[in-house]
Amino acid sequence: MKYKTTNTNLDYLKTLIKVLPQQPGIYQYFDSSGTIIYIGKAKNLKKRVSSYFSKQHEHRKTALLVRNIADIKHMVVESEQDALLLENNLIKKYQPRYNIRLKDDKSYPWICIKNESFPRVFKTRNLIRDGSKYFGPYTSFHTVQTLLDLFKSEYKLRTCNLNLSEENVRNGKFKVCLEYHIGNCSGPCEGHVSGEVYNQGISDISNILKGNVSGVIKHLEEVMAKMAAALNFEEAIKIKEKYESLKRYQSRSTVVSPVITEVDVFSIDENEKFAFINYLKIIKGAIIQTFTLEIKKSLDESKEELLLAGIVDIRQKIFSNAKEILVPVKLHNSFENVKFTVPKIGEKKQLLDLSTRNAKYFKLEKEKQHFLKNPHERTERILGTIKKDLQLPELPVWIECFDNSNLQGTNPVAACVVFKNAKPLKREYRHFNIKTVKGPNDFASMEEVVFRRYRRQVEEGRPLPQLIVIDGGKGQLSSAVQALEKLDLRGKITIIGIAKRLEEIYFPGDSVPIYINKNSETLKVIQQLRDEAHRFGIGFHRDKRSTNFISSELVSIEGIGEKTLEKLLRNFKSVKLIREKSVNDLSELIGKAKAQIVYDYFNKDEGK
Repeated sequence: MKYKTTNTNLDYLKTLIKVLPQQPGIYQYFDSSGTIIYIGKAKNLKKRVSSYFSKQHEHRKTALLVRNIADIKHMVVESEQDALLLENNLIKKYQPRYNIRLKDDKSYPWICIKNESFPRVFKTRNLIRDGSKYFGPYTSFHTVQTLLDLFKSEYKLRTCNLNLSEENVRNGKFKVCLEYHIGNCSGPCEGHVSGEVYNQGISDISNILKGNVSGVIKHLEEVMAKMAAALNFEEAIKIKEKYESLKRYQSRSTVVSPVITEVDVFSIDENEKFAFINYLKIIKGAIIQTFTLEIKKSLDESKEELLLAGIVDIRQKIFSNAKEILVPVKLHNSFENVKFTVPKIGEKKQLLDLSTRNAKYFKLEKEKQHFLKNPHERTERILGTIKKDLQLPELPVWIECFDNSNLQGTNPVAACVVFKNAKPLKREYRHFNIKTVKGPNDFASMEEVVFRRYRRQVEEGRPLPQLIVIDGGKGQLSSAVQALEKLDLRGKITIIGIAKRLEEIYFPGDSVPIYINKNSETLKVIQQLRDEAHRFGIGFHRDKRSTNFISSELVSIEGIGEKTLEKLLRNFKSVKLIREKSVNDLSELIGKAKAQIVYDYFNKDEGK
């Protein structure tokens, strides 16, 4: 469908468009109040901006955007990559109404190596551009704490915020604190450790956070060997402890392949309102970082546009300089000195698949969290899906499902289960004994049960369901339809049948079934209905067979009446327990004469 748009300022805007350069840059749309309502990037500013003012648009939101444009401003940049970066920063700064929403990720922690003498290493959520180094963001608080604990125990870093300038330390301005005395700090405030030694530890930490753990391990091996050669075994043991801690940390990283050195992996999954961009950082054959960005859609952006926006935002946050980026789709934009790869086979394809799974799971978790907070939305969505898939005239708020049950023609019964808002309503479940049908006849039994159910509903003035599901194929469905015709309900209630073999869905009068996607919520609800009806019917059938068996065995005892049998079953619960009782036990309940008859019946073979 095409959407027309009109703009009262069109003549003025066309004069602006005519003088736009055919260069890469960003453009800003303003409304009549001077507020930025959209920011975009372009390889060719004039062509891109002109395209918005065509007569019709594919999407309604785009038409609304164009209608509200009162002014246009632009900025030319050196390259398309610069345009991407500038667009990203401006969108986050101004949050225009018609742009995608990039989360600021304040909820995720970073690890900061502070730009100062004897640098501190700590967790933070605020990035300050003061020359400090930031690593992250980390989605796992446990990972952050594990790393900080490792650094604290192995490198004895300071935690105070004192100004440990060379002059202050030389003049003895500060005194060591408790952290030094309990062995958690190396005491740089009093000069107990040199800047060179302290900064070697900071260099190791930086390499660890970058993923270059193997380089640090190799360095520690060399230092440990030198210490041992110099017979300095005490220091060699300390180095060994660091070495073993790092080996354990390295073993927790997911090893991919030593051939894949430094690669960024990006994938995307989306629903109607949001896109989820997953990122994996690969350093020296190991996954050292993973992160998922959530983007709120605005103007029906394409998957490629959303993915590119996510790549720019994430790489900017984590200061990534990887020269190769793995992506699931071909991107037409180019980054300077960066190669985009769409892997088809091999280890890189496995990496991309892993990233895709992470994006999918993140999306599912977000949706579950949303539905837990707003359960009615999930219900409405499921009912809407069923209505659409089955072409129902209204939402199927009340659904009933029927199933027959018999064993070799004995004890025929039926069950009716009820779902309200796609959930079982067990207090409305009903059992039926088949009364008018002789022998194993599923079709006639189905007709009887459906007729009895809805005749009573009509007589009592109770509401009818929006959907009836029959467990069975065309035969059972036709029988159920005949029952509705007798009650003049044909056409007033939608009725379908589900065949077990291939999960075919049959409609009355249509010999060709429909097949619903096996992952569809519609089929899942219908299957749950069918399984509930089967379970409920089988349970009733089993109880009835058991009762009939018990009754038939006890009735055959001559001289024992119905009331006596009822008393025995009520007190002893089962035939098995009655059989095990002595004459005295039975006498206390039914008297000596009747007790002897019952006892003799169950023990008549013992005297032979």
